[in-house]
Amino acid sequence: MEPNQSSNAWLIDGAGLRLLRRSTQPLALQLLEQLKAALQTAERGARLPPSRALAQALGVGRNTVLAAYERLADEGFIEGRAGAGTRLLQPQLAPAQPPLPLSPAPERWPQLPLPRGGHTGPPRPFAFGLPPLDLFPCADWARLQRRLWRRCERGELPLGYGLAEGEPRLRSALAAWLRHARGLRCTPEQLLITSGAQQAFALLGLALLEPGEPVAVEAPGYHASWAALQLGGARPVGVPVDEQGLRPAALQALGSGCRMALVTPSHQWPTGACMGLERRLALLDWAQRQPAWVVEDDYAGEYRFDGPPLPALSSLDRHGRCVYVGSFSKLLLPGLRLGYVVLPPALLPQLRKVRAALDRQPPQFEQAVLADFIEQGLLARHLRRCRRAAGARRQALLQAWGRAFGERWPLQAPASGLNVYLPLSGPAEEADLLGRAREAGLVLGGTQELLQLCRQPGARAGLVVGFGASTEAQLRAAVGKLAQAWQGA
Repeated sequence: MEPNQSSNAWLIDGAGLRLLRRSTQPLALQLLEQLKAALQTAERGARLPPSRALAQALGVGRNTVLAAYERLADEGFIEGRAGAGTRLLQPQLAPAQPPLPLSPAPERWPQLPLPRGGHTGPPRPFAFGLPPLDLFPCADWARLQRRLWRRCERGELPLGYGLAEGEPRLRSALAAWLRHARGLRCTPEQLLITSGAQQAFALLGLALLEPGEPVAVEAPGYHASWAALQLGGARPVGVPVDEQGLRPAALQALGSGCRMALVTPSHQWPTGACMGLERRLALLDWAQRQPAWVVEDDYAGEYRFDGPPLPALSSLDRHGRCVYVGSFSKLLLPGLRLGYVVLPPALLPQLRKVRAALDRQPPQFEQAVLADFIEQGLLARHLRRCRRAAGARRQALLQAWGRAFGERWPLQAPASGLNVYLPLSGPAEEADLLGRAREAGLVLGGTQELLQLCRQPGARAGLVVGFGASTEAQLRAAVGKLAQAWQGA
């Protein structure tokens, strides 16, 4: 395609345009985007080639070019006149603008990191917060899914909008499960289905706390729950923990203005401490006298190795002060993104409103599959299998660790949970050991690193070592690899 003489030269020709015929993007849309890019630095009045000439140069139909030209004209880029051709109306460069001021809200939000790289293969050794993923009953889950899709084809399941608090059948199945497995006296009407425990914390903060209002949290404590509570403007205040978990006596220093405490009594994160009966009763007494809500994060209560699982703190509540938060991230899969909250009846209407405003409802199909999974006894069977495997993996890790490190970095056997905590002397030692482990391809959690991200003051140094998602052989090999990486530290 030959351009006209210099004063009337066409702005573009086909030589600078590349259309990919195998692309999923239509040719006209590809051409439109490339023409827009070419017009950004052009002067007003610059000429575009006739549609027929450009089509011939590109080897496409004229309608393809006409479609792109019509879109440019509709958006005010070009103008076509009989006898004058097609010309650019104005340059489309946006004038330089000063940066927009940010809302002050992000200043109070924690700067949590994104998940590392979206790892899609098998879990890496020592990855923490993961259950035995290799034991997930894929065949059973797939069978239940196929059966539900057949029911959908027959019009027997609703596929539209559902209830913000979750489907009644799942709530009924969960209430029965919690009465049996965790000792909770609850009804289906007290349950609200969430997208994991993380959303539950955010909902509670938004629904029950005012901006700037203090909320008692464990220090050190789970960094993601600190973050979720801060979304609505609440102010987490750290309460010290020791070998028995949160110290209820320290709550008195917060005064009468504290109306919520978030605790992990069955397995404190990251230390693994388990709260005894005396402290549990003292915490409930504080909540009754305050009055305040006690939010129980029971994220790993089912994984107990020394005797049967302890009843939930909420099972001791006689005055309706407890809110129980659970999740299927440790029971089944983190990727399932299903959790739940057991609420005193008076709180459900407010939580339902907030949930509906955030994301309308939980996913209906996954709820139906999970309800079948629980009703058919598959969840109980799967948990028994996972608990046995996690106990064996815990033992394999402790034995291999003891042989490799002796008294230098001793691990204390946790009574429950899927992680072991290794306290360290300070931030420098944590950073050194963490860096060496990562260079060796091993995944450890640095508590100083994680807790400072959510602005926890006085975060203690240590490492979180996961054992739930790796086999016994994998853990023994990983400890050997870590011993090599830590030589000379």
